[in-house]
Amino acid sequence: MSPAGGCGKFRAYWTNMREGPENTLGLDVGGTKIRAARISADGRIHARVIERVTPDRDGFLAQVLRLINDLRDAGTTAIGIGIPGRIEAGTQRILSAGYLDIAGMDLRAQVEAQAGLPVTVANDATMALIAEAAIGHDEKSGLILMVTIGTGIGGAAVMDGRPWQGGGIAGQFGHIVVTPDGPECNCGRRGCVETQSSGTALGRLIVGEDLPADTQAGDLLARAANGEAVPAAILADWAEPMRRALETLVAVADPKLIVIGGGLGAEMAAALARLPKGNSWFGLPIAAAQLGDDAGVIGAGLAVMPAREDHAGVS
Repeated sequence: MSPAGGCGKFRAYWTNMREGPENTLGLDVGGTKIRAARISADGRIHARVIERVTPDRDGFLAQVLRLINDLRDAGTTAIGIGIPGRIEAGTQRILSAGYLDIAGMDLRAQVEAQAGLPVTVANDATMALIAEAAIGHDEKSGLILMVTIGTGIGGAAVMDGRPWQGGGIAGQFGHIVVTPDGPECNCGRRGCVETQSSGTALGRLIVGEDLPADTQAGDLLARAANGEAVPAAILADWAEPMRRALETLVAVADPKLIVIGGGLGAEMAAALARLPKGNSWFGLPIAAAQLGDDAGVIGAGLAVMPAREDHAGVS
């Protein structure tokens, strides 16, 4: 698929004319970007838009409705929306959404009323894991976890292909405490792994070493591979808290696989691989996500695909 146009720093648009008659819309909301796409039953993206997310409540709702209107066609049957933060599984109400001012919003009801299509709202990591478990990895059965690294850190679990959300909001892996006296987190505690190993945390580490603020994780990995001490130290400080969090997940849940995804998932997986071998009891069955930034939007579409509702959809 090739770019066909765009406007604004974060806006891009693709089309594929081979679309079949039945499709769903997936929306993947992040801390800085929103991705929307028209998805076929096999997980193919047939049209998509990427743009900067509008963080205020009224503007966000208007943006979501506009993207839906731009992308839907006569074959669109449902809409899936992935949101960062805590989503109560039963009601699908947004309890918190990180850097977005949409807590308490009944987004499902508002979008259904305006769009006239069934809507499912779930945590963005849950949506991404639906896609990764369905088409990204050979492992399909048993417990599979996902940790997403972006502006914040999200998490999700599927058991035998179906999302598992505990009492309603399980999967908040970004709020595993790894440094009890660490920075204050948005959740009200201190030292959550989100404050240590997110993209936001990496930015602070970079600036703290007097490197240019626009230095990317890939740049650090390349420079560390060439023997530069400062980039190597930054990567170690970024990855070590994540390793402690992942070891906790393994000790508690013993998953078959932990997928490391999100915008910085591949870089975090590489940074973890650089850490010296420890003597922990708990090995890490980790793999980098295979679908990249598309996982969330594909999973959001697959989650509401009629053919998948009975066995892999979000309840």
